[in-house]
Amino acid sequence: MSLRARISEDLKTAMKAKDTLRLSTLRLINAAIKDRDIALRGEGEDREMTDVEITAVMSRMVKQRQESARAYEEGGRLELVERELDEIKVIEGYLPRQLSDDEVDAAIAATISELEASSIRDMGRVMNALKTQFTGQMDFGAVGPMVKSRLS
Repeated sequence: MSLRARISEDLKTAMKAKDTLRLSTLRLINAAIKDRDIALRGEGEDREMTDVEITAVMSRMVKQRQESARAYEEGGRLELVERELDEIKVIEGYLPRQLSDDEVDAAIAATISELEASSIRDMGRVMNALKTQFTGQMDFGAVGPMVKSRLS
């Protein structure tokens, strides 16, 4: 079952169960997916997003909610922080398992050796390969500096 179909089925289940938090979060996910589908059509691509692309959209949604939670916490709006964190839990239920630090290190080392990357000029190729293989499984904001230090 595709990720899109799984989200749709879970949306129906949440409606029947009257699970308002899950329902609203799944509706937000669906809206983000549809927005991206429309953007693809606007770019001349007549296709639906793949599961990998949907995973990337949901990863961005998690990051947005983490930033919002930090801002709400700084502003003393703890009820909104809790809401954002609850939404993150729902979204993460559809994302692949996050790799541990050791697994990330191993993936970086394997990709560098596989691509025979030897200098900082190869960083783009290494990052693209990692993003292709591990979308949603690692934080590429943190991985970038790790790759850079290995290639320097």
